[in-house]
Amino acid sequence: MLRPGKGAKVSIPVHIARLRAAVGHDLLLLPSVSVLPVDRAGRLLLVRHAGHDDGWGVLGGAVEVGESPAEAAVRETREEIGVDVRLVRLLDVLGGPDYQVSYPNGDRTAYVTAVYEAAIIDGSPAVSDDELTDVAWFAPEQLPRLELSRFSRALLSATGYL
Repeated sequence: MLRPGKGAKVSIPVHIARLRAAVGHDLLLLPSVSVLPVDRAGRLLLVRHAGHDDGWGVLGGAVEVGESPAEAAVRETREEIGVDVRLVRLLDVLGGPDYQVSYPNGDRTAYVTAVYEAAIIDGSPAVSDDELTDVAWFAPEQLPRLELSRFSRALLSATGYL
């Protein structure tokens, strides 16, 4: 993994770094995953991303070369919060303007994201890399009042969590 330049703390796969070397900060369309861990009480785990403080967000990241979306969802969850999950179900595959992200270093990405509901099967969620600053559980009734990133608000609305 490489790190994007100046101010960003997001790891990027080598193949994306190569694309960025060719296209600069231009908009890239990338496959990704979003993971929504839900506990037995029905609470949803959300995270705060380092480098862009735009509210609470969802776990996830880019699908790497040779990896299935389901494998990416499990890997991203382990990397970001240090737990193992069982994917409960595929909720939706989403894309469009609400799923475009501009990073602090100027990179622009349009994600097509496979959204999975998940259950934690081993470990306790905690910030485990420099991509996140916080993790917390939220009851469904708390979600409408939360400060959420545009991406996460659209995703949670589309999947019925908001």
